[in-house]
Amino acid sequence: MNTETLNPETQTDHQNVYLRCFAGCEGKHSVYDVIYRCPKCDALLEVHHEREALSEKNADQWKALFESRASTTIWPYGSGVWSMREWVIPSLRDENVVSMAEGNTNLFWAERFGKQLGVPDLWIKLCGNSHTGSFKDLGMTVLVSVVKQMMAGNSPVKAVACASTGDTSAALAAYAAYAGIPAVIFLPAGKISTAQLIQPVANGAHVLALDTDFDGCMKIVQEVTQDQSIYLANSMNSLRIEGQKTVGIEIVRQFDWEVPDWIIIPVGNLGNISALHQGFKLMMDLGVVTRMPRFVAAQAAKADPFYRSFKNGFKNKISVTAGDTLANAIRIGDPVSYDKAVAAVQETNGLVEEATEAELAEAAAQADTTGMFSCPHTGVALAVLKKLIKQGQIKRNHRTVVISTAHGLKFTDFKVGYHESTLADVSNEHANPPVYVSANPKAVKEVIAQRLGL
Repeated sequence: MNTETLNPETQTDHQNVYLRCFAGCEGKHSVYDVIYRCPKCDALLEVHHEREALSEKNADQWKALFESRASTTIWPYGSGVWSMREWVIPSLRDENVVSMAEGNTNLFWAERFGKQLGVPDLWIKLCGNSHTGSFKDLGMTVLVSVVKQMMAGNSPVKAVACASTGDTSAALAAYAAYAGIPAVIFLPAGKISTAQLIQPVANGAHVLALDTDFDGCMKIVQEVTQDQSIYLANSMNSLRIEGQKTVGIEIVRQFDWEVPDWIIIPVGNLGNISALHQGFKLMMDLGVVTRMPRFVAAQAAKADPFYRSFKNGFKNKISVTAGDTLANAIRIGDPVSYDKAVAAVQETNGLVEEATEAELAEAAAQADTTGMFSCPHTGVALAVLKKLIKQGQIKRNHRTVVISTAHGLKFTDFKVGYHESTLADVSNEHANPPVYVSANPKAVKEVIAQRLGL
């Protein structure tokens, strides 16, 4: 779409905030265009913010502005995403913001767990403490808001759709329901938890369970959304990245604008680590921070194409048929955001590491004994954390953040299976099943004495 065809409300946005080819092809596209890939080379697009316009404020002014908006009740700035509106989609009108107070999640000091591992400056960013229970809310508030503004104009879009392993579908269904926009969900049949399945069902989405895996669902949703009446909501859509990038900015703000040494994040389709990188690049360019943390992409060993590519020096993209893993939300063998994630790892001197089923289950269970309630994907990141400490990469004095991508309550089957010792290939070192005792005070006292060593 040429600038001349844009209506007045998008003119400024097209000049200062626009879609462009990640691979470097010339051309600009409005964020309100129905477009996901470069029409010249088929690479992914990215939302680009012209730095000159943003440099009208200095770093201290940006910090003060964002601090003043944090958790306010003034619409829409109470959202952790929309409190950074100028760095996201500044042209979006207030009435089209679709927000459910996402973001502003707590940065949990994992004091006891960190001491057990020998890294006392350990923090867990609890992104699962969000409306639908995962970090996917951060990206979906932006995407659905833009779609709402598109539909308020003369856009052909009538519905939104995504392929999902669970969390993306929950976020899309909830935000679409809030906005009154139809949502179509493609799920791999039998490969997500009951809690993840019921969320889009309850929110009134059109849920289609397909006899394939996530990668198969992804191929079909791309076919379906070639018709511009259905808008693609997966992370290959750059609008999702705009919302998800705010988690990195929020972490730095919560540390009084100091940058941690490491950020470890579980990855599947690779949009989340790409988003982190986008957020830090923007802060660097505007002088808000002066260095990058080292990013670590954590993968399940049964779905580890990015780890394999890293091990061969990123000479070429490797795809696999993802195996059956407890970390089902990252059971992805052909990640879409590969090129962006490579840049994120390489430009931050980062690492990619993997965790077996036993390692992720035991790491999650150990963390739970110190007060957490970790989803299996966070378990992958925690297991990788333990490996990097053992390797001497992460040292005692390093400030380390593990991003917990979803709430453990969405994965109670995983928890029950662990503590009932029914998970395959897991030793259940921290299993703690309930003790069934007769309703007799003497018997109860005996059990308590035995378990407490009294």
